[in-house]
Amino acid sequence: MDEDDLDGLEDSAFQEAEQKAFIKGLDQKDSFGWMNEKRYSNMFSKIEKGLQGVLGKGQFEWVDRRVFDQVFDRLTLMSLYKLMTQGHLDTLDFPIARGKEAHVFHGTSDNGPVAVKIFHTSNAVFKNLMKYIEGDQRFGGLSRRHRKLVDIWVRKEYRNLLRLEKWGLRVPHPIAVHKNVLVMEYIGDEVSPAPRLRDAQVENPEEVFDYLIQFTATAWQKANLVHADLSDYNILWHEGKAVVIDVGQGVVQSHPKSEEFLVRDVKQLVRWANHNGIEIELADALYDVLEMNLDEEE
Repeated sequence: MDEDDLDGLEDSAFQEAEQKAFIKGLDQKDSFGWMNEKRYSNMFSKIEKGLQGVLGKGQFEWVDRRVFDQVFDRLTLMSLYKLMTQGHLDTLDFPIARGKEAHVFHGTSDNGPVAVKIFHTSNAVFKNLMKYIEGDQRFGGLSRRHRKLVDIWVRKEYRNLLRLEKWGLRVPHPIAVHKNVLVMEYIGDEVSPAPRLRDAQVENPEEVFDYLIQFTATAWQKANLVHADLSDYNILWHEGKAVVIDVGQGVVQSHPKSEEFLVRDVKQLVRWANHNGIEIELADALYDVLEMNLDEEE
């Protein structure tokens, strides 16, 4: 056996020891005891390199370990494993957005950077989801179990993105979904994700407002959908254009509260417009959404 072979064995032994040490450390918490099981240990060894960013290794050592503890339970890791083996995801690097319902991470794939939205499965914030899901004929036979609701919610966001994208509306392109994990287009540059509209410097707010009213009109009239939480928190500002995100709560027109949600969305847009010096009344903006001629969108 030559020196290169010995080095290879030493590297392999070192990596195995590192993996065992990491799993042993996790096992000190009951919630991670499952990782000692052979089938999960083998699965984890196959994706560990891709998760180095969120494990706090390598160039992303600053990542808070609590993020891992909060987000990456057994079923989530299994979903990531599935998406990696399907070729939709190579690495998960660092969090770019954090919320009560989900964390969004920067990731990479063969086609470049991606955004990976991981919905939490162990908290109670989804108790209000039913008002956005019940009444939507696309999701029948609903279970009220928290985990099932989360999976339905993620599929709902994926399908809403597809529906809006079909009509040429600026939303992140959805790439893949599995259980509580959604992979989609990353909106940002090499340095940082795109800022939210509320934090951006906009030179021509009237042009932006006109687009957002057209977005809402097209979603309502053509895509048969209302965002249901459209505000400057859920709009990114990228390369001089508005990109709408967080469409999971969007409902179809037949939903019993769709009109109520539409009025709320337009009210939020009018509030943003007024704050940016645009004189527009809610009634006028709502009329534009309902009566806008969109024949060219056919």
